[in-house]
Formats: sequence, C-alpha cells, structure tokens
Amino acid sequence: MHRFRIQLKDITASPKRSFRAALLATTLGASALGVTFVPSFAPVASAQSTMPAANLTQQAQQVSPGLPSLSPIIQKVMPAVVNVSVTLKSDAGGDDQDDQDAMPQRDEQDNPGGDAAPNFPASPFDQFLKRFFDQQQPGHGQNRPQVGKRVALGSGFIIDPQGYVVTNNHVVGEAASVTVVFQDDTKHPAKIVGRDPKTDLALLKIDTDKPLPFVTWGDSDQAKVGDWIIAVGNPFGLGGTVTTGIVSARGRDIHSGPFDDFLQLDAAINRGNSGGPTFNQQGQVIGINTAIYSPNGGSVGIGFAIPSDLAKNVVQQLREHGKVDRGWLGVQIQQITPEIASSIGLKSDHGAIIADVTNGSPAAKAGVKQGDVILKYNGHDIDKLHDLPLLVAGTPINSKVDMTVWRNGKEQQLQANVGQMPNDTQQVASNDQGNSAPQASPDRASALGLQLGALDQRTRQRLHLKGNVKGVVVTNVASDSPAGQLGIEPGDVIVAINQQPVATPTEAAQKLKQAQQSGDKNLLLLMNRHGINQYVGLSVG
Repeated sequence: MHRFRIQLKDITASPKRSFRAALLATTLGASALGVTFVPSFAPVASAQSTMPAANLTQQAQQVSPGLPSLSPIIQKVMPAVVNVSVTLKSDAGGDDQDDQDAMPQRDEQDNPGGDAAPNFPASPFDQFLKRFFDQQQPGHGQNRPQVGKRVALGSGFIIDPQGYVVTNNHVVGEAASVTVVFQDDTKHPAKIVGRDPKTDLALLKIDTDKPLPFVTWGDSDQAKVGDWIIAVGNPFGLGGTVTTGIVSARGRDIHSGPFDDFLQLDAAINRGNSGGPTFNQQGQVIGINTAIYSPNGGSVGIGFAIPSDLAKNVVQQLREHGKVDRGWLGVQIQQITPEIASSIGLKSDHGAIIADVTNGSPAAKAGVKQGDVILKYNGHDIDKLHDLPLLVAGTPINSKVDMTVWRNGKEQQLQANVGQMPNDTQQVASNDQGNSAPQASPDRASALGLQLGALDQRTRQRLHLKGNVKGVVVTNVASDSPAGQLGIEPGDVIVAINQQPVATPTEAAQKLKQAQQSGDKNLLLLMNRHGINQYVGLSVG
C-alpha cells in the first residue's frame, strides 16, 4: 500500500509562514488576496518592432485568422458559478500545523480494489506535492472578518435549479458555516448535504424560492488531450474569473487519494479556484478544479481537475444518501514491474499483482489467491495500478463481475460478487492473526548477499509482527548485492520464493542458490515489511 507523508499547509495571513519544500502542489480552496505583479519581458528591439501599427495589425491577421469569441459560452454558464465562503471552526488547523498530513495515509480502507504496496517506485510528485487547505483571511483593501473568525474562500457551481452546489471537500471540510455568493453578490446560507474525502468532493444545498441557473455534466471520457477548455472560479477572492487552456494530459495520479484520475489542464487556476468547474466548448462541466503543481503557490500551467465521469456518481450518491457506498474486493495490490513480470512469465508489466487477500472478503470467496495478477476486470483491461481501484469502487454492490487472472503461467477466469467497502478500519484490513507463532529455528544461512535468521518469538516481538506472518528474517544485506540495490533491509521477512513458502533460513538459502544456478534471471520474492506483504522481483542475472 502506498504511504506518503504530505504536509498540510494552512495559509492564514502570516508573514512567518514559510514553504518547506522547493515545489508544492496547492489545494485551491482558499484565496490569498495579495497580488504579485510580474513584469513581462519583451524581446530586444528588432526591425519588426519599428513597423507601423497598421502594418503590424495586417500582418497579424494574415498569420492568425480571427478566433471565435468564447463570450456566448461564458455568458451562458457564468451565472451558475458561485463563490463559496466558509467560516472555519475555532479548532480548525492554523499556521502552527505546517507538519500535518494533507492526505490520509493510503491503506486498504481507502482502496476497494487494493492499494499499492509500500516502497512503490517514487513518482516525481512524491517529494514536491504538498496539498494544503487554503484558509486565507481577506487581505489588503478588503474588510477583515471579526476577530476570532477565520474565513476560507473557494468556488462551486450549481447543478440543479433547486439549489444543489458542487464544490471540493477540502473547501468546506472544517466549516462552521458556509455561504454561497452569486455573481451579483447576493449571499445565501448553505448546508452541507454530504462530503466524500476520498474524491475530495462535497455537495451543498441552498434554499431558494425560484429556480436557479445551473450547468450540466459533460462526458469527461470524451475529452482528448489538446481539447480546448474553460475554467471559471474565484481565484484569490477576486470573484468570477475566466481562464482558458487545453487538456494537457489524462489519468494523472498525484497520490492525493485512492481514486486519483485527474485531468491535467494548462488553464490558469490558482488558490480559490478549488471546486470551480472546467467546461468543454459546449458549456458542459467535464472537471472540478482541485489542485495545482507549482513552485510558488501560483499557476504555472499545471492544474488538476476531477473528471466529471468520476464526480457524477459521487455527487448523485451524496444527494440521495449523504454518503458514498463503494464496491470492495478485499485485496492488497501492487504494480507489476518488468522483473516481476519476467519471473512469473508475463510478456508485459500490465496488471495488478495480489500481495494479500483479506480473509472472508469477496476476493477470497471468488478464489483469488496471493500472487495472482488481475489482468481484466469486468471486461476492462488493467493497464495501470489505479485502474483496478477505480473500476471496483464504481461497481454496484452485490453485482457479479468476471475477472481474468494470471496464475501458474496461464490465464484463468474467476467470478466475484462485489461487496460493500467496510467503514470499519479493522474490518477492512482484518487478517487471520493466528493463535500461535511457529516454533523457533536456531539455524542461520546466507545467499545472494542476504544473511537470514529464524523468525522466532523474540524476533516477532521486536519487529511487531503478527502471528500469521511466516518465513525467515533478513538479518543483514550486502550493500553491493542485488538485494541491497533493490532496497531489501534487515528486519524484512522473506515469506516465499518463486511462490513457494519458506520456513527456515537453510531452506530459503537453498532455494535462492538453486534458482541462481538454474539460470533464472529474476526471482519473485514475497516480502513482509512491518506486517505488510509486498512482491519484489530480484534480478540475479
């Protein structure tokens, strides 16, 4: 399971606040009202710069024909885009909470299809993404709130003439009260119908005696890289602001949650844009602006929006039930690496390998086993790791799904009855704890730069391992060995080698040496670190 510590920043106005990383990704929920003016740098004077204005205009028209105006679309959608003003609870985080986690640690309860195992190869975003609630008091030139009150400003949009408003969960997550502000500055108190932290979505409701302007959902699956988009929101508390750009990429996983599937945009979105809509050229909502990737907290042309096809189902469930029910298999998964693929006979590194199966879960009842690779789920190919959690979460509860798994060098077909993701952490991650630890084994052995010891009761207590963890413990690793370069550490437990369980250090060493002597280039090791199983491909070629 992926576990990240991503710091939480609360940007209440304070000259003492400082960034603790060179780069950071900003949740856009609150708006800072300070404006920084950056000079624009013109090229050195050239012959063209001395050309008469009339000639310049004529040349520009020849190079670039007139572009169509976006004004008709904007006039149509702008009345339905609102500002969201939040008075924060008195105990909401402040400047002294710089070191809190902005994201929950990712574990089984956050991931219905499973989650990435720890020490998964790092993403470029891991060290630089810091996502923080922008809870910013209005700045210069504005009336400050009463002493003791702290205000966050975000964006939202009306999806129903009865007054339902979509925004981000991080905008209203610590709200004592919420006010929706229309383009004409009329204000309406709002109640929170429901929130979903896993997708960072929230639904508000305002009372009205007349139908309100609203916008409709579009099909984000039809959005292609290069398509023009329009972002509308409340950056820096300035009010309704329109920016344009294109879809820069699809399916971005920025490790903000278990269901990341962001659209990446190059439209200028900033703090305060959180919860605002991204429109296609038909004026339909295809995304909800949520985060930016930035070295300075401002827009550098890399923004992320929750796709509408993910948001629609979540919003509908919030409206009907006030919460979100998701499908659940009960497996822990990890990415297939080329080494793992080679060791189990797969021709590509697509799919999700099962590192663990929860006892009594839908996956266990369907016959899914540790070491299986899920290649297809309900007719959908599993190309990337987070494809599976997204598909499982969106599956109706109690529905039957077909799965194609890779086991023992060939494909097999399984059918699972999808369950409901438990809310109880213990129930979600439960495993058979076992009633007794295996008997201590006094022997030690070494192979491939690994020194191995018995997993006795004293070692279990020192490593805080549960009774169901079996295998041999790594006591030392040669730094220049393949195992050392792979990141295996003392304290790791080798559970199985090439899908064969090992019980003693001597047995494990023999299997390692035999595999190396047989000419295998890659070995598949099932490791347990801190009680969590993970497959690794050990290259010995």
